[in-house]
Formats: sequence, structure tokens, C-alpha cells
Amino acid sequence: MKFIVNSQLIYRHLQALNGVITNNNTVPIISCYLFHLEEGKLTLRATDLSTTLITQIDVETGDVAGLKEVAVPSKLLLDTIKLWDDVPLTFDIDENNFNITISSGEGRFTLAGMNAETFPAMPSATKQVSKISVTASALIAAITRTSFATNVEDELRPAMSGIFCEIGPEGACFVATDAHKLVRYKRKDVVSDEPSSFILPKKPVVMLKNILAACKEDIPVTVEYNASNIFFSFDNFFVACRLIDGKYPNYSAAIPQVNPNKLTLDRLSFLNCLRRVSLFANKSTNQVRLSINAKDLTISAEDLELSNEAREHMPCEYEGEPMEIGFNAKFLAEMVSNLSCTNILIEMSHPSRAGIIFPINDTDEENESPEDLLMLVMPVFLANN
Repeated sequence: MKFIVNSQLIYRHLQALNGVITNNNTVPIISCYLFHLEEGKLTLRATDLSTTLITQIDVETGDVAGLKEVAVPSKLLLDTIKLWDDVPLTFDIDENNFNITISSGEGRFTLAGMNAETFPAMPSATKQVSKISVTASALIAAITRTSFATNVEDELRPAMSGIFCEIGPEGACFVATDAHKLVRYKRKDVVSDEPSSFILPKKPVVMLKNILAACKEDIPVTVEYNASNIFFSFDNFFVACRLIDGKYPNYSAAIPQVNPNKLTLDRLSFLNCLRRVSLFANKSTNQVRLSINAKDLTISAEDLELSNEAREHMPCEYEGEPMEIGFNAKFLAEMVSNLSCTNILIEMSHPSRAGIIFPINDTDEENESPEDLLMLVMPVFLANN
């Protein structure tokens, strides 16, 4: 088994595959890339048993008789290739001992490969598969808008560590929450004839987003899914991952429906003000106080233990009764920074109930945006001074 490939080309593909691989695991072969050579195409595969990524590149083949597959140690190969400039590399794999020899100019490097027979099999989409087509931009937006709000890995609540998806004839809804913040993102341009719902794991979809973001064009992505797995195929990439098994919480019940107090702000001015003031907040609570009246918003924070205090005023538009409400500055800033609009609307009902953040889109009414975004952040208790 022998082939020649450009160093920068194979490095880009191996780097994408590396997002799947988990080192120091109990199954040594899944710390490897699987190389499969056939008819001038090199297929590369990596898996962590839950997620599998496959990519394919054209190569110049030499000896294709005999061995067609080999498992290659990922870390050593990636660390070696990234140190080469844009040069052709010759790979020569010994079918007797699976050693991989890489040659370039006067350099010659040999890695100990492994027999590919024990590499995990590829999951297949065979049982009651639903299929839709999504643009890369729509998928990137859905993942970007929601993934930051997922819970950390929680054995008691695994469903909340992923992104909940509902897809039907009228569009798709993507939801993420960690019980402190919640994001609901809807799109009218992602549809399916048959209504369905599932929970996407965070790690593979963030990896998918990064690969799609590196594509030069807004390419179509084919999505196939059943009750246990989901598959994404585009360009020369194929991603398969196991869906999270579990029941997602009733997120709609957490969204207040009547919010008479409406605060309109310049997004960037508010975000920068919030970040400055929060530097003086207590590090364990990150609490900031928003004091709101008709024309003025005051953001304040204090750390009584260190005698630190900050207060800043900024103009606003406000409809409702004057009120004071507290938020975790870290959560609030994280949500506002994930928006790209000029202005935001924060709707509130009471200092003890969640605040709802909406982007104020700059689109014309004639060109209605396919997006519908809602962000919810829970308040924190304000002690009376």
C-alpha cells in the first residue's frame, strides 16, 4: 500500500478528524486514524465509539496490491505532518508488520501502525431513516446560537447536555438549557414532511460546525436520522453520531408569557458596560443589579468582602414600572455576546421571574428573517440594602 499526497491537504483533513479522537482511552485502536486506499482515493476515519467522522481526499497511488487498510497513531502522525511545509509526502505501508514510512526529500520517518481489522465498524442508517437537506449556514447558526447554553456533562440529567431539536413541516426548533439560561432558536427554512424530535450531543455538532465554517461556500448538508443515530454528509465529509437517549424537559413552561416591562438597549454598549461593572462583582455569584426607569439604566455590582464597588449609567428605552432586578453577569454577557444585532429587547415581569432577551433584527419587513430567537436568563436574589 503506497500513495503520495500533499502535506497541507492531508493535515487539514487529519486536523478535522482529531476533534473526534479521545486520547488515553482503554481501547488503543480508537486513538488511531483508519486509512483506506482504493482507486486513487484515500478515505480517513476516526471514532470515539459514539461519534464517527469520515473524510476523503484524492491521492496519487503507487502500489495498491494487497493491504488496503491500516490504523495510524493519530498524535504522532499529526504532530509530524504539521511541521512540514507545502510538500508532497510519500506513504509506504508494510503489509506484514503495518509500519508506515513517510518520505519527503531527504527525510524518512517510520511509525508503528496497527491491523485495521479491529477498528470499530461504521454505523449505518438502515432503520426507518428520515432525510432532509439543510444549508450549511442554517446549521452553523443553529449550533452557534444554542450550544453555549447546554449543561455540562451531568449523569443525572444527560438530556440537558445536548441540543433538543424538533423538526416538522412548518420549520425547526432548536433548544438548549442548563436551568440557569435557555435558548430557543427557530428556523422556517429547515423543514421535514414528518414531525420528529431528538437530542443532539454537543461535542460532535460543535465539531461539525467548525468543519462547515471552514468551507468556502454555503453548501447543502444532507441530514439523515432515526431513533438512535444521526448522519450528516456534505462535500467530502461524513459525520455519524449517537443521539442522546432521554426525555427533554418541558422548556415552554419555563418561559413567562406575560412580560409588561420592556427594556430596549444598544447591544454592544450594554455588553461593554456589563463587562466593566462585573469586574467588581463578587466572584462566587457574579451578581449585577439592573436599576431601570423610563430613560436610564444603572448597572451596579459590589463585593463586600473586598470593598469593591462599581456603578455605571447608560441611556435606554423602557416601558413599564421602575424596577430593580439581579442577574448573573457571566450568563447575561454570554447570551448577549452570542447575538449579532444592533439592539436588543429585554422583557421582564417581576424581579423574581426570568428575563427574556430578543434580538431586534435590522431586516426589512419585505425580507422577513427565517430566524426566530429567544433567550431566557434566570434572575438572582437581590438582598435589601
